[in-house]
Amino acid sequence: MADTSNTARRAVFSPLEAGGRVDAVIDRLEGAISLGLITHGEQLPRETELASALGVSTLTVREALAQLRSQGLVETRRGRGGGSFANAPVDWDQQRSGHRLQALGAYELRDLGDLTIAIFGMAARRAAERASDEQITRLDSLASAMAGAQTPFARRQADGRFQVEVAASAQSVRLATTIMSLQTEYSDLFWIEPPADEDTERFHRRVVESHRLIVDAIRLRDPILARNQAEERAELGVERLLNLYYLLTLG
Repeated sequence: MADTSNTARRAVFSPLEAGGRVDAVIDRLEGAISLGLITHGEQLPRETELASALGVSTLTVREALAQLRSQGLVETRRGRGGGSFANAPVDWDQQRSGHRLQALGAYELRDLGDLTIAIFGMAARRAAERASDEQITRLDSLASAMAGAQTPFARRQADGRFQVEVAASAQSVRLATTIMSLQTEYSDLFWIEPPADEDTERFHRRVVESHRLIVDAIRLRDPILARNQAEERAELGVERLLNLYYLLTLG
């Protein structure tokens, strides 16, 4: 899979806007590790450097890392060359995600869709105007990774990372940070293994096709087409969530 872009990296380690709370640091790092923006085995910055980048105290970072260690997402190694290292998950609790999806309700899912449509559509439009050839090549590689993803977690990670990198290709740290936050909070819901009558493979194929159409539009430098394709991808996600919600709720 393509390396994380500089803009996406800056989004991971940009200052937090949630008052510097421990849970905000946890959400940022957990999302970056789960989406593969911080890779498995990668060493995190030292506590003082991380605190400075995120705009929080060293104590806040230390407490956040301690909780991430308890979740198994961070490993601490002692001695020379030691430090904190990312321990990327290989799966997630789908039953818990299913319960959370049911608790959200149809109204909130549509509201989430409206926000994603607006943000992702603008990100793709700006990417068509600003992306470098190197960034387009990275997006193409990520679209291929999505096509080859076989497990629900691999698909969740590939889909989320693609969307973050589209925003990064727009040369916007703020857009990338916003999409990363959305993916961290909700990406698990899209890839729940549903009841047998839900066509999961069809949804995967449609997402793969959508990613490729978005990359093609960005490569053509067509901002309107890129925005439309990204909005259609977001609409596809809303359709998926509502279908899953009704399946899980109504049986």
